[in-house]
Amino acid sequence: MNRTEDLRLITGRGKYSSDWNLPRQAHAYFLRADRAHAEIVSLDAHRALQQPGVIGVLTGADVAAAGFRSLPCSLPYAGRNDEPLRAPHRPALAQGRVRYVGEPVALVVAETAAVAQDAAELIDIEYRDLPPAVDAAAALAPGAPQLHDGIAGNLAFDYDTGDEAAAERAFRSAHRTVRITLDSQRVVGNPMEPRACVAAFDAASAVYTLHVCTQGVAGLRGQIAAATGIGADKIRIVTEDVGGGFGVRFNVYPETCALMLAAARCRRPVKWTASRSEVFLSDEHGRAVTTECELALDRELRFTAMRFHFLCDLGAYATPTGAFINTRNPTDSMTGVYRVPALYGRFRLVYTNTVPVAAYRGAGRPLMSYALERLVDHAAAELGVDRVELRRRNLIPRDAFPYRTPNAGVYDCGDFEGVLDQALAASQWSGFEPRRADAARRGKLRGIGLASYIEASGAGFAPVDQVEIRFRADGEIALYAVTHSQGQGHETTFAQIVAGVTGLPRERFKLRAGDPDVALTGNATGGSRSLLGAGSVFRLAAEMVVEQGRALAARALGVAAAEIAFDAGTYRVRSSDRSITLEEIEFRHRNAEPHPLSARAEAKFGITYPNGCHVAEVEIDPDTGVARVMRYTAVDDGGTIVNPGVVEGQMHGGVAQGAGQAFGEHAIYDRASGQLLAGSFADYPMPRAGVTRDFAVEEHPVPTQANPLGAKGVGEAGVTGSLPALMNAVLDALRPAGVTQLDMPATPARVWAALQAAPHGRRRQ
Repeated sequence: MNRTEDLRLITGRGKYSSDWNLPRQAHAYFLRADRAHAEIVSLDAHRALQQPGVIGVLTGADVAAAGFRSLPCSLPYAGRNDEPLRAPHRPALAQGRVRYVGEPVALVVAETAAVAQDAAELIDIEYRDLPPAVDAAAALAPGAPQLHDGIAGNLAFDYDTGDEAAAERAFRSAHRTVRITLDSQRVVGNPMEPRACVAAFDAASAVYTLHVCTQGVAGLRGQIAAATGIGADKIRIVTEDVGGGFGVRFNVYPETCALMLAAARCRRPVKWTASRSEVFLSDEHGRAVTTECELALDRELRFTAMRFHFLCDLGAYATPTGAFINTRNPTDSMTGVYRVPALYGRFRLVYTNTVPVAAYRGAGRPLMSYALERLVDHAAAELGVDRVELRRRNLIPRDAFPYRTPNAGVYDCGDFEGVLDQALAASQWSGFEPRRADAARRGKLRGIGLASYIEASGAGFAPVDQVEIRFRADGEIALYAVTHSQGQGHETTFAQIVAGVTGLPRERFKLRAGDPDVALTGNATGGSRSLLGAGSVFRLAAEMVVEQGRALAARALGVAAAEIAFDAGTYRVRSSDRSITLEEIEFRHRNAEPHPLSARAEAKFGITYPNGCHVAEVEIDPDTGVARVMRYTAVDDGGTIVNPGVVEGQMHGGVAQGAGQAFGEHAIYDRASGQLLAGSFADYPMPRAGVTRDFAVEEHPVPTQANPLGAKGVGEAGVTGSLPALMNAVLDALRPAGVTQLDMPATPARVWAALQAAPHGRRRQ
């Protein structure tokens, strides 16, 4: 079934944040810090204000005078020794000090965007430079520059999970232990749609209206209210299409708050659209974690314990999601698909002079799957055993569910061995050696890698998910929800769910996500939870429609409701040929307000665990270091699948994003200056069409009982499985040459250098 929204989007009829234009709107430009760490000695905007067309300039002093607060960040749990997250004040415009290149310092409002940008260059700022720390290890080192008063050693949070003593005992008594240190490098989200906002203020009602790209209006409204002190009832958020989210469109940004202040001061709407350079310098970054991984095994090569020590770079400030996704999310699936009696994990979160870090597709889950599956592959190589057999020997069997992990998580259901077997068969794993030999005859190194992953989905910050189905007099059936699509196909899938229950044509349904005039509570899109969360509630709402229609049908047919059966959109009197359709009932009441078929539902569903096994094959040219993905197989248990085409699209996109990090993406900072060296697409390679070939996607569904649909989620499966699968394939190709370890990204230069340094890898002269 084709996606409903595609024709509109690919023919240019979408409406994104920068497409909004309001009467009398002015334009904004942000002056950003050009250095990573410095005190602001003075700021003089006099020359800028004298320029024709300039309406005003705002600084950190204006933000403070307006009573704006820190951008919010908190955690509902404490760390080691019951210490809370140390979250410093983060202003909408810098106050007293700048802490990363790109931090907004001043906002210029003018009649045009060009005038605002030109005027910003006339603002005179005197800085007193301070030394920067641009990675977590450097920021923790003795004598490192201190970013925030009252946060000694730049340590934001120290958190652990599991049983440290039990893990230590298991390692001491182990037959063999294996250790590896891995780096999941800093990346830039780079949605196709640059960040944009049009802020308007109505003085009569004191209501702010924001046209802004977001993954969910309810959560964003709450964050803005916390940052500005403005009541949530005075904040209207309007969002239609969003050109990519990936987690970096989840949180409030400083620019949004500053634009609200500008609109109120100028009494005019104020519009700002980021350049791609600003995306690199000011959008939240992702990953940036180094992990020390350890595995203990007994004589039968069964896992007895695991230990992980994570060093997480938060950037200059704590974001609402940054600390959460670097602690709680990885712990939910820390032992993967394996039986592991003892476990310990420790997370140290550190402030650095870099762009703040937040959720990025997978939000901590790819970090965990990468660490775990690279560790298992490394162990197989170190011990000289078959990597498939090592995994199979330690898998949690199907009859063990529900399965409690060592750190108190409970996997609801799954078939890990069945998924593994299906992936091996679909990828023709047993026939790989002839393919490797053929590549060798062509002068190429070929490797195959696999990764069995699991991830938690379904959790959310909102107390419930609410949706509404509203029958309108014009014949449209509006679907209202909070969760927002950024390409996931919500318009198609939600309509398909409701149509499947009611029997009404799918084409009649129109999704209106985040409508500011319909008050709903719910979670933003994220954590692979939209289908199992909002989708399941739409299922409940559709069933309410059917039941409400049953009563109306009984009245129309002159029988008791208990005598009415419903199937495929038609109500029938049992043991009779008398009937009436749901559409006929709808038409009879078309002018009623509210329509008697309209329904609102809410629910909260528990966590479930999508999982899968991915197999990748790569070929490497030893003369250039260029790696190409030749085959890719993904077998996933996403529970019940509503629309296979949407699922396949999500898998392709997720794997492509994983390939981007595995082979090229890397936000690199200069250690001495703190400048971002990879700040454009000239220096930051993105995955392109054709990054994977011979792509096979298969399902191995084990529906969950955690929600009415039986869905588990698939939005992050592609990237969670692909990172370790691709890098395991790269190492499998390089290992015969003597390369035993390589960090992401496996760029041609890195691969070539590793081969040159390896005992058997130097190119023949």
